[in-house]
Amino acid sequence: MTTKTKAEGGAKSGGSALQKPVTPSKELAAVVGAEPMPRTQVVKKVWDYIKANNLQNEKDRRAIDADANLEKVFGKKQVTMFEMTKLINQHLS
Repeated sequence: MTTKTKAEGGAKSGGSALQKPVTPSKELAAVVGAEPMPRTQVVKKVWDYIKANNLQNEKDRRAIDADANLEKVFGKKQVTMFEMTKLINQHLS
């Protein structure tokens, strides 16, 4: 049994599960790309997409109005920023 180094993302050496590369689903890949990346990068890219496409609700900035691509990820037309991460995690492996 070998212990992974911190650079390899080993938990025993203090590596973070948030930095471990994950693979987006086909639906999420349409928004962030198909390459494996850390969870934090996935969320950042989703936010970049939301801002670039002006998808934050004008009246309630905590709400995201999903376009066709994000609706496939979220499963509904509108989500709050608080539930967004939970829904994104369902599309990562």
